[in-house]
Amino acid sequence: MTDDLTDDASRPELPVRKWRPAMLWLFAGFAVFAYVFDQLTKLWVTSTMTEGERIPVLPPLLHWYYIRNSGAAFSIGENVTWIFTIVMAGVSVAILLQLRRLGSAWWALSLGLLLGGALGNLTDRLFREPSFAMGHVVDFIQVPNFAIFNIADSAVVSGVVIICLLTLRGVGMDGTRQVAAPKSAKPANPAPGSSGETVGE
Repeated sequence: MTDDLTDDASRPELPVRKWRPAMLWLFAGFAVFAYVFDQLTKLWVTSTMTEGERIPVLPPLLHWYYIRNSGAAFSIGENVTWIFTIVMAGVSVAILLQLRRLGSAWWALSLGLLLGGALGNLTDRLFREPSFAMGHVVDFIQVPNFAIFNIADSAVVSGVVIICLLTLRGVGMDGTRQVAAPKSAKPANPAPGSSGETVGE
């Protein structure tokens, strides 16, 4: 009986994953914000500008430049739009499947931005011209020496950057932090014969 209790007490305690509704609300809030902000700005661009129009905002640093992109960033993969539709749908599903582990406000922020951005561009792929699942994404933010992008792209990149920082700092999705085990210190001057070594005379 005593040995069993001693064994149980000596076992390392596993981290307990607690369900935190507040984190889900935080995640949902950032996801909805990123998605709605992206769609409203695209609606504004398509209703007030013509494709190819360029409007100076803070020249030469910032312009609104309305284009429709059938590929990914830098117009890569323009002839395989359906692949990006599948990828964004897969990313969205993968994020939703991980929510049961969510226990960190920073992870809630990053995953919310990532999901909202992915759904924003996925909506364009599904419902914009020229056809279902082959739609072109509306891009309109132009800065010097960079690709033209939109709010959804910004949300996705921000979410990925935060995830990378959290991973480097060892912060898990459940809110626990991985800490490296301290190295055992070696005795400076071990006593002669204490380790079973033969001491020469």
